[in-house]
Formats: sequence, structure tokens, C-alpha cells
Amino acid sequence: MHKRMLIQAATALLALQFLAVPVYAAGSGGSDETVTQCKKGQVWDKKKKKCVAPQEGMLDDDSIYDAGHALAMAGRYDEAIAVLSLAANKQDPRILNYLGYSHRHSGRVTVGLGYYEEALRIDPNYTLVREYLGEAHLQIGDLAGAQQQLMEIEKRTGKGSREYGMLAEQIDHFMRS
Repeated sequence: MHKRMLIQAATALLALQFLAVPVYAAGSGGSDETVTQCKKGQVWDKKKKKCVAPQEGMLDDDSIYDAGHALAMAGRYDEAIAVLSLAANKQDPRILNYLGYSHRHSGRVTVGLGYYEEALRIDPNYTLVREYLGEAHLQIGDLAGAQQQLMEIEKRTGKGSREYGMLAEQIDHFMRS
């Protein structure tokens, strides 16, 4: 098991070193959040307050999540997957969510669905996962699956939540297409 994790980490690091675009990851400045520019193959370490090369066990999972999330939101999905895969807690719903998001946006929708489902097994009330899962269902043409996730979000947060509004808009757009 440990050997497999080391191989995965080495593979992730190798993949990161071939990417030439700098990483922009959010810092932890509270309301005055800052953005730090890191060299290729590096991520922002909140504790050290500097850019570091990601290695399994070197960064805490919150730093890994922050860097993976920032990469995913920047559309750098393969980099996000490489970083998120370094998390010590492989059952963190936040990590699973953005692994799902990154795989889905890379065209691996079925893989993404698996990560979303695992995140929901751990935390069925994680409505952001439900929003993204609904979007994944729409990607594969499953309107009923998306509507089911919308109902689940409504049960948990009501129609006024951001997640409800975003998925409802996606469903509306899907139905008009």
C-alpha cells in the first residue's frame, strides 16, 4: 500500500514538472486574501507561507486542497488531480469533490461521477458536490439524475442557496437546448 502511494506521488510530481505554466494558489490572508505566484511544479504552503514542491506527507491536506481547488478553478485539471492525489486523507469529501470536478472537466465524466458518489457517501449534505454531480448528469444527458440532485439540494438548503440556483440554471439551459 505504501509503495503504491509513493509511486502515485512520484508520478504526480513528474507530471507537474512538465507543465510550464506558473501555479497561482490562494494564500490564507482571511478577508485580505493574497495570491502568491509559484514556479512550475510548486504549490503554496500556508504554514510556511511560501511556494514548495508538493510531496506526499510534506503539505497538510488543507494546503493540498487549497492548491488543488485553485488549479481546478483555473482550468488546470490535470495539475489539480496530481496535487489533490497527494492528500493523506483520501476520504476527505472536499478532495474527492475536486478530484471529481477535475476529472469531469477533463472529459472523464464517469470517473468524476465515482468521486462525487464517494464524497456523498461520506457527507450526504455536501451540496456543492450535489451541484457538480447534477452538472455531470447533464453532461451525459441524464436530466432525471440532475433533477434528483436539485431536489436533494432543495431539501438541505432550500431554493435560495447558491448551489440550488446554479444547478437550476444549468438544468434550465439544458432543457432549452
